Order: sequence, then structure tokens, then C-alpha cells
Amino acid sequence: MNLNLYYFDSCPYCQKVLRKINELNLKSITYSDTMKDPSNREKLINDTGRATVPCLYIDGKPMHESDDIVNWLEANKENIS
Repeated sequence: MNLNLYYFDSCPYCQKVLRKINELNLKSITYSDTMKDPSNREKLINDTGRATVPCLYIDGKPMHESDDIVNWLEANKENIS
């Protein structure tokens, strides 16, 4: 499973997702900071029509909303290495 989290550090909703990732000890997630690398922000806008973070790409499909992402991570933690 390919997971890529689009985020930036000062976003409280991103921090909520990052805390859950840390709590679940998930290691196989790629991180794309939309503030440090403008090309990440551009990709997010091109793919989804919005720059809203956090956004977790799950096998190339974007999922917005921190609560949805946290719930998905919890439900699928056994399948994430």
C-alpha cells in the first residue's frame, strides 16, 4: 500500500494526523510538506482542486479531512507496514 501525507507543520489538523501516525507507529508513509516545497502544493491543487491539508493519498487516491484520515488509519493499521 502506497501512502503519502500532504501536510505542513503549523497546521493543527495535520498535527492530529501526525500524532495518530506516531501513536500507531506507522513507518511506511511518505511525507510531502506543502509549505517547504511549492511543487507539493501545486500537485495537491492539480489533483484535488484545493490546497487543503492534511490530505492522505492512498494508492494515489486523495483523502481529505483529518478525522476521516485518522479513522482510516485506525481501521487499516494492520495492513500498513
